[in-house]
Amino acid sequence: MDSVTSDARTSPTAGARTPLEASADNGLKIVVVGGFGVGKTTLVRSVSEIRPLNTEETMTQAGEAVDDISEVRGKSATTVAFDFGRITLDARNVLYLFGAPGQERFWFLWDRLFSGTLGAVVLVDTRRIDDSWYAIDRLEHHGTPFIVACNDFGGPTHTPAQIREALDLDPHVPLLDCDARSRESSKRVLITLVEHLKSLSLPRSPELAL
Repeated sequence: MDSVTSDARTSPTAGARTPLEASADNGLKIVVVGGFGVGKTTLVRSVSEIRPLNTEETMTQAGEAVDDISEVRGKSATTVAFDFGRITLDARNVLYLFGAPGQERFWFLWDRLFSGTLGAVVLVDTRRIDDSWYAIDRLEHHGTPFIVACNDFGGPTHTPAQIREALDLDPHVPLLDCDARSRESSKRVLITLVEHLKSLSLPRSPELAL
């Protein structure tokens, strides 16, 4: 599954968005991070109840000298700032979902995106596990709780133990498979993150009623 296919095959119900409430008392911020072309934009699109804000630009030949596209040859657009989506939890609480750009030249934006973040999802392409190192390092540096979700690109199968070892994950960090194109799968990722945050005895968050 290349990135273009990933972006195109979003949920068939993606156009049926729920009308937003006029206001909410609490906004809970979650960031989706990971390497270049791992499906962050696709995940935000698949699960957001509003039409997501995307800052994608068309990739050009000039960018090939800057970004390593050897593993994402079918990718034609890339995020240059961030993606943004929203999910209503209940009448008073909403979840704000930010997708961070994956290219190294945009990493300087990450520290600002992490400000005020409740938790994070590290999205991983198991064909390019090394691309996830920076995301995990920055989250640990900021003390931001996170989970790891392996997006399904149809590559070689790795056991959870192998992935944990490759990423040097602490045993308490949840690890799960996902398909970022699927709303149900993306919901499961977010629910896993919220449950993880609760297990760490952070201030109790509302149930994720997606």
